[in-house]
Amino acid sequence: MGAPGSGKGTQGRLLSRHFQIPYLASGDLLRRAIEQQTALGTQVQSYVERGLYVPDHLMVPAVMAELEGMYRQDNGGVILDGFPRTREQAVALDAALAAARRAIQRVLHLFVPKDVLIARLASRWTCSHCGATYNVLTKPPGAEGICDLCGHSLFQRVDDQPDKVERRLSVDLEKAIAVGGYYHQQGLMCQIDGNRPAGEVTADLIAAVRDCQAVSTA
Repeated sequence: MGAPGSGKGTQGRLLSRHFQIPYLASGDLLRRAIEQQTALGTQVQSYVERGLYVPDHLMVPAVMAELEGMYRQDNGGVILDGFPRTREQAVALDAALAAARRAIQRVLHLFVPKDVLIARLASRWTCSHCGATYNVLTKPPGAEGICDLCGHSLFQRVDDQPDKVERRLSVDLEKAIAVGGYYHQQGLMCQIDGNRPAGEVTADLIAAVRDCQAVSTA
């Protein structure tokens, strides 16, 4: 969990590589559906372009279908980024996981001050192919407009454009309070200071997951 610009995507991918389990970002799922012009993509495009949340009745089935495919591969777990974003989604996810004899192990919340988030988002560019992110002020690509990892072009997501950033953060905060409270009651929430060098944040995230794993196997 974390506000837009908190580093969820970067850290989620790093954790995925470290623990060797898949990474599922709801935003990537939606953008892929839009690019491929699927039925889901047609339904969610207007929400994504306006920087609005996709309604639960569209978001929940889409993520559940993706998770079911991952479970069939029996890969030992999944890192979720951007889902659930409402309390209703969290409840639906718990029910679906229980039916599959699975459960959320840990909820990691990246906290970053609002002024830092605004600066990060307004300066963020994303690879059109692999999804890697860059900040033109603090983490620019080696060649302007080109991804260092795969050589494809970078673009600024519609919801990262300055006029949409403030609204997006306000909506996110309102939703996050309810979701955070839900997981806090279950004793799953762990807050991490995300306003530090990426390596320090990653180390704390890994430690939080390992601590949870140690408790669950004790």
